[in-house]
Amino acid sequence: MKLRPEMTAEALVRLKRARGQLNAVIEMMETGQDCQTALTQLAAASKAIDRAGYKIIASGLRHCSTARDRGEQPEMTEEELEKLFLALA
Repeated sequence: MKLRPEMTAEALVRLKRARGQLNAVIEMMETGQDCQTALTQLAAASKAIDRAGYKIIASGLRHCSTARDRGEQPEMTEEELEKLFLALA
């Protein structure tokens, strides 16, 4: 399934936020700042990345369901999407 802007906009926002958080963590580590703050930012980045993945899977499920409702062959099977979902868990 191709990543389409209308399917991935929310995930992209989360990934950009995570990128900023990761950049902040790297800077904290390079400059010897407080580990608790760095780990808090790292946890937030990890959660944002996970949620971005789930958003992409959810969009894919909706996209494939809509295709089936129109009588079209979806780009991916439910089994393929489930496998991708489980890869995130």
